[in-house]
Amino acid sequence: MHRLIPILCASALLPACASAPARQDAGALRQQVMETERAFAHTMAARDFAAFQSFVSEEAVFLGGRTPLRGKRQVADGWKPLFAKPDAPFSWEPATVEVLDSGTLALSTGPVRDPGGKVIETFTSIWRLEGPGVWRIVFDTGSDACGNP
Repeated sequence: MHRLIPILCASALLPACASAPARQDAGALRQQVMETERAFAHTMAARDFAAFQSFVSEEAVFLGGRTPLRGKRQVADGWKPLFAKPDAPFSWEPATVEVLDSGTLALSTGPVRDPGGKVIETFTSIWRLEGPGVWRIVFDTGSDACGNP
């Protein structure tokens, strides 16, 4: 009987192991977030404010002004003037993306450039997986590029 206990215990664990979610490939997730960040940046270049808003989580917090913009509505209201003119006031692109092992949160960071291409800032964004393959930004901030006053 004592020899059966380890076998019974091990067999009791098999269904739990079989039903555990498969861990996604970290490289594939990084690429997914990299492409999402590029698509988000493209909304500024394309002057597509509706598309911009589609990347923003309902509970997003954007830092950078005097007070944080909290929630999708405040972020949209705060960023709408940046879409008013025909030319984008700045552009950005991801340089680094890292994803948690759980595959549910990601960090992206990279340069922000003025219309002439000069790096003026570095952005940092946190993305959350809100549905299968759907990443939305939950935190965003920027910091002056080295050497800027």
